[in-house]
Amino acid sequence: MKPAPYQEALDAFAATFHQFTAEPVTTGLINQSWKITCQQTGELFLLQQVNTTIFPEPEQLQHNYELLWKHIRETTLSFTIPAPKYFAGDAALFIDSNNKCWRVFEFVPGSVTLDTIENPEQAKTVAVTFAAFTAGFANFDATKLHPTIHRFHDLSFRFDQFKESLHSQYYERLHQSALVIEELKKRERYSSFYDIISDSGEFPLRVMHHDAKISNILFDSSGKVICPVDLDTSMPGYFFSDLGDMIRSMVASQDEKDKELDKLYVRKEFYEAILDGYLSVLENQLTEAEKKYIHFAGLAMICMQALRFLTDYLNGDIYYRIEYPEQNYDRAKNQLTLLQKMEGFLEKQYAFSI
Repeated sequence: MKPAPYQEALDAFAATFHQFTAEPVTTGLINQSWKITCQQTGELFLLQQVNTTIFPEPEQLQHNYELLWKHIRETTLSFTIPAPKYFAGDAALFIDSNNKCWRVFEFVPGSVTLDTIENPEQAKTVAVTFAAFTAGFANFDATKLHPTIHRFHDLSFRFDQFKESLHSQYYERLHQSALVIEELKKRERYSSFYDIISDSGEFPLRVMHHDAKISNILFDSSGKVICPVDLDTSMPGYFFSDLGDMIRSMVASQDEKDKELDKLYVRKEFYEAILDGYLSVLENQLTEAEKKYIHFAGLAMICMQALRFLTDYLNGDIYYRIEYPEQNYDRAKNQLTLLQKMEGFLEKQYAFSI
């Protein structure tokens, strides 16, 4: 019988485990994970295979995680994160005979994850959680963290990638996308404003999660937050990243897969709940410039996602997993529509525009 893919790593982690159960954890989209239960002691662990295609330098992931975990342990924060565990010789990572990279964490018992937001109260809870994460590292030097994905939320970089994709040899796709391309070109001002942010001391680098969504929070059975998880993209970033990502993913009436664009609108009560929750924690830490341009957050992240979807479509679908040939094009149209709706909403409700 062919051994389980995790067997070699599990043996390296705990040679004394004579009896154990291994259950796949299916919530993650990047790394493969298993919940390991030791039958002798009842201890629980999360054994994870790192996706080295996305994260080619897993040592940097572990370096960042341990810095964040040690900072939390040494301070009196309102949350924790799962403790890292070690292989023989205190090794944080294990490379198996197939050159697969593995790591182990504490498994938080009784924890559950949610995939979708059902009401504004939940949206506010998510915003408070990720704001508390950033606030907890106010006295931590964010530049000590490695950027685990190169220029991940760099809007100027994403615009450059988009413009480069316009020289693609997928001519039919370029022709089909002409209207979307022109609308995105009109919004290059967002990229220019990002350049101002990155060059100005009024917008400091902070510890940002960079994947702020409800599925990256552990809850207990009563619905109370335990802690944020999935910190692989936690690295230096700007104020708009987590707030903008939450706005992008939670305020739209339809998700990014939806093709009925005439039904898509900005849910005002969700937007206000996210903003209120985030500012209730971070307002006193934000600079005056960050507060002045707080509404840029949603515009930046929605525009960035529209650019990334269309860029991938024009390049031949080399990054995002697709279920049918036109999906990245449909996703780009969805996000462009949301961007247009958000621009109108902010102009009307807050007299805000860039």
